[in-house]
Amino acid sequence: MAVVVDGKPARTRYRTVAEYTRPADVAELECQLETGRTHQIRVHLAAAGHPVVGDGAYGGARSAITTARPFLHAAALAFRHPVTGAELSFTSALPEELLDVVATLS
Repeated sequence: MAVVVDGKPARTRYRTVAEYTRPADVAELECQLETGRTHQIRVHLAAAGHPVVGDGAYGGARSAITTARPFLHAAALAFRHPVTGAELSFTSALPEELLDVVATLS
């Protein structure tokens, strides 16, 4: 997966929620997908020079920050049910393992 000129269109909106400088320069982002491509957030952030923390596949390994997985979390998901047409939405709090990482940042 990569950002290429003749690739399928993909759009990710984001906003910065928080910025940290210790133990490394990182930021917490809220991303909103307008399309649904494979690894879209990971690819877009890596292409912008800001890979997801803990994402070794896309250049996000940071020796100063320990995480067992890429620091990605789907906080909210909404879609229209394909059969009933009902609007469905779900939310999920940041899991403990990622809260523990945030606690190490300042």
